[in-house]
Amino acid sequence: MMSTLRDTMARPGKPDDAAAGAADYDRDFYAWTQSQAERLRSGHANAIDWERLAEEIENLGGSEIGEIENRLNVLILHLLKWRHQPSHRSSGWKGTILEQRRRIAKRMIRSPSLKALPGQILQEEYASARLKAAGETGLAEEAFPADCPFSVEQILDEAFYPEA
Repeated sequence: MMSTLRDTMARPGKPDDAAAGAADYDRDFYAWTQSQAERLRSGHANAIDWERLAEEIENLGGSEIGEIENRLNVLILHLLKWRHQPSHRSSGWKGTILEQRRRIAKRMIRSPSLKALPGQILQEEYASARLKAAGETGLAEEAFPADCPFSVEQILDEAFYPEA
């Protein structure tokens, strides 16, 4: 089915465009999704619902953002628990911290146009992680700083583990 859709979308005499699109896809998936959505909207093929197809491609790119948001939230939550409950530290917490860092790094390698995203969403994700940390630790919300005590660089640094 997928090859049929590709064949339907292919345009004779445009091999350079297809090659350029493939290269962009390999370098930056998110940027590719946005570019392809833009290109699809300017198409004139009657057999394809271009607008919905474009929206679906944009949604695929948006899932990259959601993945980074979710993983950053979990990472901050575990860093807060690590800092505020040193007696509860475990290899499980350390493993979760490491996994979230690696998966965020992997997403940013796949979509370098999103490298600034963690810094842009830090305060929003911290606020959410702070509430979760209070709930999971039993500590008062006020036990955690109102603003994120870690820089984005620290959060993403595989060697960083905050001390109490």
